[in-house]
Amino acid sequence: MKVKYSRILLDGLWHNNIVFGQMLALCPLLAVTSTATNGLGMGLASTAVLLASGLSVSLFRGLITAEVRIPVFVLIIATIVTLVDMGMNAWMHELYKVLGLFIPLIVTNCAILGRAESFASRHSPLPSMLDGLMMGLGFTFALVLLGAVREMLGSGTLFANASLLLGDGFSFMEMELLSGYKGFLLVVLPPGGFLVLGFLLAGKRLLEARLKQRKQQVIRKDLLIENPATT
Repeated sequence: MKVKYSRILLDGLWHNNIVFGQMLALCPLLAVTSTATNGLGMGLASTAVLLASGLSVSLFRGLITAEVRIPVFVLIIATIVTLVDMGMNAWMHELYKVLGLFIPLIVTNCAILGRAESFASRHSPLPSMLDGLMMGLGFTFALVLLGAVREMLGSGTLFANASLLLGDGFSFMEMELLSGYKGFLLVVLPPGGFLVLGFLLAGKRLLEARLKQRKQQVIRKDLLIENPATT
């Protein structure tokens, strides 16, 4: 099966984005995105699982029979999530405490199982790894974007406590945008997560409609240039 790497890239980041395109993984999305830092940590952990599970499923796809493929995929994903969970507990303990139960729950993320079933089980290792990476980065982008909007409106900061949760190397990301800003409590609460996500989805749809309209205008203009008699 011929693979278009450019399509894998665009699908993961935009067209088939786990959140904005497929509307999956909304539970961790809304639960951990009170800050952009939390979203980044969860996104990177999910990306590692997507990348490793895509590679593993692709490598063993010839040995896995159709009858048991789903339980085997879940077992592979659960093993990888356990390793990621233990790694974060060892080297990113503060972030591990913040994300808590949602790290083991990556196993239940239907987007990861979906990519294993629909893509990795049907393609060679390299495209499967790229698909996992792009889907993970697209998911991370959604988490960070939602967390950033909620954090800026809720407390006037951006990537607060990044050095504490992710390590000293991330201290450059910490910003205080509005000094003395008391914040808007609703935005950091669960209802605020739903509201911000709704506005982001509406913005994406609007942007896509504008781009489609502009593309159609360019096509019409080109047709008029090539066939002026039609005017």
